[in-house]
Amino acid sequence: MDANQPKISKPRLMSLDALRGFDMFWILGGEALFVGLLAWTGWQGWQIADAQMKHSVWHGFTFYDLIFPLFIFLSGVALGLSPKRLDKLPMSARLPLYRHSFKRLGLLLIFGVLYNHGWGVGAPAAADELRYASVLGRIAFAWFFAAMLVWHTALRTQIIIAILILVGYAFLQLFMPVPGGVAGDLSMAGSINAYVDSHLLPGISYQGQPTDPEGVLSTLPAVVNALAGVFTGHFIVKQHPKGDWAKVGILMLAGAAVLAIGWLCDGFLPVNKDLWTSSFVLVTTGWSLLLLGVFYALIDVLKLQRLAFVFVVIGCNAIIIYLASSLVNWSYVARSIFGGFIQALPESMHLLAGTLALLTVQWFLLYWMYKRNIFIKV
Repeated sequence: MDANQPKISKPRLMSLDALRGFDMFWILGGEALFVGLLAWTGWQGWQIADAQMKHSVWHGFTFYDLIFPLFIFLSGVALGLSPKRLDKLPMSARLPLYRHSFKRLGLLLIFGVLYNHGWGVGAPAAADELRYASVLGRIAFAWFFAAMLVWHTALRTQIIIAILILVGYAFLQLFMPVPGGVAGDLSMAGSINAYVDSHLLPGISYQGQPTDPEGVLSTLPAVVNALAGVFTGHFIVKQHPKGDWAKVGILMLAGAAVLAIGWLCDGFLPVNKDLWTSSFVLVTTGWSLLLLGVFYALIDVLKLQRLAFVFVVIGCNAIIIYLASSLVNWSYVARSIFGGFIQALPESMHLLAGTLALLTVQWFLLYWMYKRNIFIKV
């Protein structure tokens, strides 16, 4: 970058870190809170909440299905808050960002493989027995392609590309026949996703299934989740003549509209996380907008930042604690520290206390990093 060019400070939304932390909270162990509350209180209402903490078996949607696409959406928001056009800069000015983007892509792909074969499994020696597709890999590809579009195209072009991806991907799944199959087959073994994965995905698939939930073809629509975040970041960073509450209202209305369109599409293209259908993209984008609207209103408009601090601490080191959740036996650590206290409680409270102990250990490690300004970004 030209030394004489003024450095643009990147806007920082505390609501972005808080929502990212809220998202990660459920992966780190929060999903077990409701079953713990059920065991302690016996109230069957907790069973309904616990059902939302499990992925849909195939078609359908639960809260837990939102966690992954929400993270991708938020990575796009961060991009959109300070969009840069690189295509008009000299190559010497572009290279640092290009190097960073390829480094980030490579590291997340490697970390994804490590996560797949964490401390409880161990990576096999044979390369064809590794699972290469991963959550971190999909985040990496979605961010990478969204970044390349942000850096080299206009906002209008990005919107057109996002629409074309959604329509084109839906066309492939509904109307493109595969050898030995039929068009529109959205079963796990008969979908075009299963066909592409069987031919292009190296190594093994998730649990040996014919369709990998982080497979090759379904990575394409995930780019739209990131681009939707980019568009949202563009919107938030601009001054609105009617103030921040107008932004909140528009975010909520846009979220409700996109969510409604997604469920309307479900009638002919089912909402499906493993296939990452275009209707799934719309439904998850709608919920992402609604959640961001709520967090933005509470934290950045009403300035209720103390309420969000617990989640901000998690969100500032989200990737590293996610990776550590596979490589570290946090349950063992929590039992080593709080085991005596947990055993002293009534047996009905053991599950809930164990979950809280697990979350406490991870949170205080993240708090220690936060207080020392240790933020590990990839």
